[in-house]
Amino acid sequence: MFKILKTVTLAAGLVGAAILGGVGHGQASEPSWSQPGNLMIGMRGVYLATQESINSVKLNGVAIAGADADVSEATIPELDITYFLTNSLAVEVICCVSYHRVTGEGTLVGLGSLGDTWVIPLTITAQYHMDMGAIKPYVGAGVTAAIFFNEDEGVGIRSALGAQSMEIDPAIGFAANAGVDFSLGHGWYANVDVKKIWLNTDVTWTLAGGGKVVADVDLDPLVVGVGLRKRLNLSDLF
Repeated sequence: MFKILKTVTLAAGLVGAAILGGVGHGQASEPSWSQPGNLMIGMRGVYLATQESINSVKLNGVAIAGADADVSEATIPELDITYFLTNSLAVEVICCVSYHRVTGEGTLVGLGSLGDTWVIPLTITAQYHMDMGAIKPYVGAGVTAAIFFNEDEGVGIRSALGAQSMEIDPAIGFAANAGVDFSLGHGWYANVDVKKIWLNTDVTWTLAGGGKVVADVDLDPLVVGVGLRKRLNLSDLF
């Protein structure tokens, strides 16, 4: 929790400086809530709780019984932009970059490190916002596209099986979303946001001699974020 709060504090300072510097005196009056054309820009400190499940692990096409793995969790900053299409309907885009380690479990526990990777989980959700005075909840649904890069096979699987590389296929899945904005005045909002994401991908380790280990993995993270957002009107920016 300390890491989350520390990330949020940094994120809030950065977004505040950027918004105040970009808008300046142009934001003379506060736009009414969820007015079409309004834009909300913010940053959250996000805790990404991995909830993976391993469907199968195969060595050269033969299933490895009892094979399992653990994917590390992450605490990261996240950028979010919300554009209001109507008084209640909006589209939110979030983007961040996270780093994860993969460790053997089950019959693979003796291997230890199976690898590590960076991932960009770009998420777009359609949202319905409700105006309840200072408290403004919302719900939404959309899609997540996960792009993995800088994959590196772990020392454990490299030593035991001669793995020479690791590759994770890009994944596209469903995202469900709920959250609430708390008005702080003058267009500023404290935000709490929760997303559940469902993704499926294949992880492939290429072995010396041309063999392969392939894991079919469901990556279904729960993403919990808290942060600070600023509501703007595009007419004040352009």
